[in-house]
Amino acid sequence: MEIKRKFLISDLPDNLSDYPCHQIEQGYLCTDPVVRIRRQDDSFILTYKSGGMMSREEYNLPLSAEAYEHLRPKTDGIYISKKRYCIPFGRYTIELDIFEQDAAPLILAEVEFPSVEEANAFVPPAWFREDVTWQPYYHNSYISRHGYQKPDDRISTS
Repeated sequence: MEIKRKFLISDLPDNLSDYPCHQIEQGYLCTDPVVRIRRQDDSFILTYKSGGMMSREEYNLPLSAEAYEHLRPKTDGIYISKKRYCIPFGRYTIELDIFEQDAAPLILAEVEFPSVEEANAFVPPAWFREDVTWQPYYHNSYISRHGYQKPDDRISTS
């Protein structure tokens, strides 16, 4: 089970280069349910995610580099590229994603939790801005289909 909250941030931490950083690229074979392939540095993963916003099932399976390259052209939409910084914050790790290429200039912070209760009780650091956990526009699977849409650019569906 994956339980996480997502936030826009107001400012990057001053000492960002002090934290581990991963280069990530990912594409989606399906978005309902989510079936994703990801390259993180030199690791390759196939992921299944059930529906949901803050809490959902997640299964990760290792892929070989060859399998990843075979599946890559079969993905739909844009390929997401981002740098992920892993920043310790008390008992948690903040995963700060700085999106590149088609999804730039989006910057999101995600925090994973062992329970829904802890997720709901979480008090974010001062440099976090809006909680966007419940907004589908900030899910990577949505971005892969529609690109990053700044709030002013979104077409209302109501």
